[in-house]
Amino acid sequence: MTRSKLQAAFPDLKEEGALEICIIKTTGDKITNQPLADIGGKGLFTKEIDDALLEGRIDIAVHSMKDVPTYLPPKTILPCNLPREDVRDAFISPTAKSLADLPEGAVIGSASLRRQAQILHRYPHLKLVNFRGNVQSRIRKLNEGVVSATLLALAGLKRLDMTDKVTSVLSIEEMLPAVAQGAIGIACREDDSASQKYLAALNHEDTRIAVVCERAFLTALDGSCRTPIAGMAVRNESGGMTFKGLVASPDGKLLYETSREGAFTEEDALAIGKDAGDQLKKQAGQEFFTWSHSSW
Repeated sequence: MTRSKLQAAFPDLKEEGALEICIIKTTGDKITNQPLADIGGKGLFTKEIDDALLEGRIDIAVHSMKDVPTYLPPKTILPCNLPREDVRDAFISPTAKSLADLPEGAVIGSASLRRQAQILHRYPHLKLVNFRGNVQSRIRKLNEGVVSATLLALAGLKRLDMTDKVTSVLSIEEMLPAVAQGAIGIACREDDSASQKYLAALNHEDTRIAVVCERAFLTALDGSCRTPIAGMAVRNESGGMTFKGLVASPDGKLLYETSREGAFTEEDALAIGKDAGDQLKKQAGQEFFTWSHSSW
């Protein structure tokens, strides 16, 4: 997608050898049998790519923004977001039409504490088990009856042209998305003016500003892979920004929500995200963020 957009914006990049895609396998891609939190958290999907960027082996790094830690490695910047895909989550099941249709004790596979907490908050009679691997392997496990259902980001299924697997799409009210879900971010070195020129032409500012707000919220909460956090910023009908955020306990019994409105500017986005995060942190109390997750 990034290559196509670069070639459309800069015809000289269509020439043979002008662009090369380097596929980099990260630790997060390789270890699929353990929860992310147990093996070091989200940076596992970016570290090897960050190293390649800093060492000059690649010029730009294309990330799923959902995987990018709230801090960037020194000497790198993230000036570009591609237009955001659908932020919602998809419900996939061979036996039920929706979460509400699942019988008591039905097992849902999910590697996401955010999804797990919101499901258990609404449907405490369901059971969640850790479920990792790429989309294809998760679909296979589902068809083999390992679990009754799973949830995946609709954005990923659209990009993989696998929307035929979707049973139903969850509303934002039923399942608030992960921070930066559906957004692709592109990083480069801060001293690389040529790459910055290319990326400036690709940047979708509405997506970038929304992601800035959501990541400010996550930063204020100091969120880790062990804390179920969801947040979404959008441009509303009047042209301003609407933000919704929540934090929950992994078992879904405690859930704190907040919302904000403001101007759709970078300054307001940062302030809205930080203020919302600070409020929930205060509301939930510090001990809320030091859960023992041995059973999750």
